[in-house]
Amino acid sequence: MNAMTQDNLRSAFGGESMAHMRYRIWGEKANKEGFPTVARLFLATSDAEEVHATLHFNAMKDIKGDYAVTSMAGFGLTSTSENLQGAIDGEVFEYTQMYPAYIAVAEMQEEKAAVRAMKYAIEAEKVHAELFGIAKEAVDKGNDLEAKDILLCPICGYISLTGEEDNCPLCNAKKELFIAY
Repeated sequence: MNAMTQDNLRSAFGGESMAHMRYRIWGEKANKEGFPTVARLFLATSDAEEVHATLHFNAMKDIKGDYAVTSMAGFGLTSTSENLQGAIDGEVFEYTQMYPAYIAVAEMQEEKAAVRAMKYAIEAEKVHAELFGIAKEAVDKGNDLEAKDILLCPICGYISLTGEEDNCPLCNAKKELFIAY
């Protein structure tokens, strides 16, 4: 695998890994503040970020060694509304700046596994940002997110609040594989 694509995948792996933990922490905060459904959305999205990190790690399955990894990471434990805004900002950064650049490099270098992993991530991050926006609107009005089911596609990280899909709209995985939160 080309060095630049490796560097980008390691950076994406680091960022997704940190988002995984950050969303767990922010989910605990949402639960403590009386927003249990927002907490479930954070948990589902945390697991989606783990899916993305795993895809990136697996794309580098033949790369061995220890590397210093630089990646974008938001910090701070504030109110649920502010944490949701932080989540939105992070997701938007990923799908408007980070992943488009990383995908362009991987495509130029014909790194198919990297392209596939990052294309799943970029499309899922758009959905995550949208769902965090819906949750923030509710929280800013003093309400919890209205969602009976929160479903995660364990193949690509897509999240549904309705469960109306027969298959994942991003990777076409069967709905029966989705994980409920």
